[in-house]
Amino acid sequence: MTETPRPPTTPPSGIADPAPLGLAAFALTTFLLSAKNAGWTDGTDAWLGYAFAYGGLCQLLAGMWEFRNRNVFGATAFSTYGGFWIGLALYVHWVVPTAAATAAATKANPEDLVQNDLGWILLAFAIFNTYMLLWSTQVSTAVFGVFLTLELTEIILFIGNLSHSSGTVKLGGWIGVLTALVAWYTSAAGVANGMGGRLALPVGGPLGARPAVATTSPVTE
Repeated sequence: MTETPRPPTTPPSGIADPAPLGLAAFALTTFLLSAKNAGWTDGTDAWLGYAFAYGGLCQLLAGMWEFRNRNVFGATAFSTYGGFWIGLALYVHWVVPTAAATAAATKANPEDLVQNDLGWILLAFAIFNTYMLLWSTQVSTAVFGVFLTLELTEIILFIGNLSHSSGTVKLGGWIGVLTALVAWYTSAAGVANGMGGRLALPVGGPLGARPAVATTSPVTE
């Protein structure tokens, strides 16, 4: 009696799923900046350091590990938004302090110059986020929720900055807080579900996916 040889299996990647880390880094930094935009905080720029270290560096690392996992969507999303946070922090740290000198030379309002810059930055990332929002429908409902709320946040913020409307920017801050909460939930679900324990959190399947239909194969004798 001979045993039928089994087909070779794909070896595991050797690393854990980096998505929960990337989502957590994105969520915390988004929460801190959005709380400032919403007018909740009375401090300075608490989000700035975390834009470098957590939302920037940790999310960029998560993106690199997603490349290792051959996850093109996760790699593109985490790497891009890691770069977004690092770039935004560099802009605020190095470019914003020069706004007064530029304004003096052009007889403009320094705050208007900064808001104009931020509006165009957010518009550019809203364009990127639009096609990622479309492709997120093929990942899960929870991931789609992250990109949907982020899309609304970016659109409202770039409109608020370009129109110099503090009320619109504040509204964008509120929706940004919602974005952070959705991202935190998706991160928590990734941690819990990745542990393989009894506690699991639903994330939903791809939008529009058809439920699997059980089929029976004909039996031959």
